[in-house]
Amino acid sequence: MSVTLKLYNTLIRQKTAFEPIDADNVRMYVCGPTVYDFAHIGNARPVIVFDVLFRLLRHVYGDAHVTYARNITDVDDKINARALRDFPHLALNDAIHAVTEKTAKQFHDDVAALGCLEPTVEPRATDNIAQMIAIIEKLVGNGNAYVAEGEVLFDTKSMADYGQLSKRPLDEQQAGARVAVDAHKKNPGDFVLWKLSSHNEPGWDSPWGRGRPGWHIECSAMSGRYLGEVFDIHGGGLDLIFPHHENEIAQSRCAHGTDVMANVWMHNGFVQVEGRKMSKSDGNFITINQLLDTDTFGGRKWPGQVLRLAMLMTHYREPIDFSIKRIEEAERLLAKWPAVDLADIPSSTQPCPIVLDALADDLNTVAAIQRIHALAQEANADSTLLPMFAASAALLGVAPEKTEVDGALAEAVDALVALRLEMLKAKNFAEADRIRDELSTKGIQLKDRKNAETGERVTTWEVKR
Repeated sequence: MSVTLKLYNTLIRQKTAFEPIDADNVRMYVCGPTVYDFAHIGNARPVIVFDVLFRLLRHVYGDAHVTYARNITDVDDKINARALRDFPHLALNDAIHAVTEKTAKQFHDDVAALGCLEPTVEPRATDNIAQMIAIIEKLVGNGNAYVAEGEVLFDTKSMADYGQLSKRPLDEQQAGARVAVDAHKKNPGDFVLWKLSSHNEPGWDSPWGRGRPGWHIECSAMSGRYLGEVFDIHGGGLDLIFPHHENEIAQSRCAHGTDVMANVWMHNGFVQVEGRKMSKSDGNFITINQLLDTDTFGGRKWPGQVLRLAMLMTHYREPIDFSIKRIEEAERLLAKWPAVDLADIPSSTQPCPIVLDALADDLNTVAAIQRIHALAQEANADSTLLPMFAASAALLGVAPEKTEVDGALAEAVDALVALRLEMLKAKNFAEADRIRDELSTKGIQLKDRKNAETGERVTTWEVKR
């Protein structure tokens, strides 16, 4: 079945038909985490959004024809500060390694629990220093960068159309995140490509002395190395448009002499928590790990599939208010979807055309979820529709899976189910609801029905991942 993808391109502020540079090698880059602290729920949104796009691209062009690169930033001043704080007894390099390894592992565990596929390649900044130095040398040689007081800076006025992504005039540009405004800059908007390192900071030898890269050059080097000088899609959060993505474009285009860095730029909207901007000082800074493994938010742990569905219930370009009410709504919705054994679904099974069309229209996950929910109800009544339902839900990464359980767990669940039936007979509905909720938090879904002959309530259960 032929599918035409339409994606909103921030670069031109329009939704247009997606035409890959090479349909046999579709390439996407998404900015990944800076591994100094646990990822928060705002960080989860681009990971989930672009995982859905990754799944969709693989469906349309074939698994072997899509390359998804998502980087890890493991050199950054915030990492240095965290290393000195948390591991003061270690040598700096060892402390930095301890921080980045611990945080990267937590990130991987968290996003896996959210149902995200691993990217095709996950480059680390520290493995690409040579590529960064090579790009900087080109920029200096081309007259797009200059050395001042030990730093190498990009000269924003050397690029005639600098600012085309953010649409901000150059005279209004400020230095932006992670870049200080200093007297040695030719222009206030010039940004650091390379900076010198002191004896207690990580550093690498370079033509400009022992130092470390600026933030923006990292992604230019990694995307160029693994996807090429020009590739198909670059994604990230709305907050990255300026200065990060703007500066990536400047570096890459000027170094490689290209008209574009990526043909399509996609950005997801901001995330609020309970109607407020997320802030540690306001006490509403929530990490993915806290949602999954603690009772910090709403007094309970939340299944990863529920959190993922809650995130996708708003179109990716719109702002989202991540609230307990929203998560509970997603949980109720998911509980009505049939659990399936994905191993029993033929690989040739096609998703519902309506679902595919919705996702092909700039990732309209809202419309896709509506159709998947309707299909779930149809599949509950007609099991022949289960394969199509499973294939459709799998495009979102939210297909509830059946899970094998051991005898001890089955016996414990059976006992609670029997106790709940006794509570219902005694009209102790509060206790019956408590038992249902307790089982739900453990991924146990109850289904009530009446025995056609006796009229008595019968309860069955299944485990969902």
